[in-house]
Amino acid sequence: MQRINARTLGLTGLALTAALAMGCSTYKEGQGTNNATATTHRQYKGDDASASVNEFKRVDPELDRFFNTAAGYAVFPEVTQGGAGIGAAHGQGVVYQNGQTIGYTEVTSGSIGLQLGGQTFREIIFFRDQATLDNFKQGNLEFNAKASAVAASKGASANADYANGVAVFTMPKGGLMFDASIGGQKFEYWSK
Repeated sequence: MQRINARTLGLTGLALTAALAMGCSTYKEGQGTNNATATTHRQYKGDDASASVNEFKRVDPELDRFFNTAAGYAVFPEVTQGGAGIGAAHGQGVVYQNGQTIGYTEVTSGSIGLQLGGQTFREIIFFRDQATLDNFKQGNLEFNAKASAVAASKGASANADYANGVAVFTMPKGGLMFDASIGGQKFEYWSK
């Protein structure tokens, strides 16, 4: 059996990160897509986001208090995370205010540390007030390394509250990984 040293693990992590980054093609208006492609992309993300909202509500009906009182929320139907020593995550989503789509968003993160594997998960970020939502839309929201989310499950949101103007909930979709933090996530936003 071959021993894996720290350098090999680091190089493997770097390769995985590069592969993930290359596979994370993003859509932004004006990047060589025609209007039909842009409309299809938006509709697809919107459908996925709606399905994700329904799944979160099914798993934890008490989340309604956040949906009913938040100034807005961002829904990421699928965030893909992977790493081996060095990790990366990426996902695209939809931003809502008063139940209506106001724009689109993208999350990326990178990390170094004890991690191995890959996973996909859903994520919802609720914005307590208009100032926090505006801060997000301006690209000024970034979670620090210690940030964590509440794992959605029946009743999990009952004791959850906002921290620094946001409340974050995640739900696993698949994979196996020794890390599920949201620390280091950075967001981009563009309006509808």
